[in-house]
Amino acid sequence: MAGNVFLIGMPASGKTTVGRRVAKALGLPFRDTDREIEARAGADVAWIFDVEGEDGFRDREEAVLDELTQADGVVVATGGGAILRAANRRRLRERGMVVYLNAPVERLLARVRHDDRRPLLKGVDRAAVFQRLSAERVELYRQTAHIDVCVAASSARAISEDIVAQLATRNA
Repeated sequence: MAGNVFLIGMPASGKTTVGRRVAKALGLPFRDTDREIEARAGADVAWIFDVEGEDGFRDREEAVLDELTQADGVVVATGGGAILRAANRRRLRERGMVVYLNAPVERLLARVRHDDRRPLLKGVDRAAVFQRLSAERVELYRQTAHIDVCVAASSARAISEDIVAQLATRNA
């Protein structure tokens, strides 16, 4: 399969884990926007948020996303907030198949129970943050996505197999 696959969704929805599996199944390289940003900045996402603020991080994210989406034949896991900028939504939608990993807040909370790396979840009521982010972002995810995959109770393997099957159907 030629073309690009972009995974979008809330933080902790499984974009990186599922993206790696989808890339392997399709025989495509895998990229993660947050890891790309960290490699280029020489610092982790949390540090960038602390020093440059969310706007500074989003500027870096937009530049990396623009570059990665211009590739041909790549699977990219985006950051949870990548869809906040209209330019990102447009680029994603126009340059590949966009898959929304649709996860309920309860699943997200379970996944970040012991995670202290996510800047938007440090020292706050995580349930309240996820509820707020969900309210702000779900419609943007849905508008951007070509494929909406519920990840409520499925394993990464089952989710990735579902995505690959849906991509095959769309490309047939």
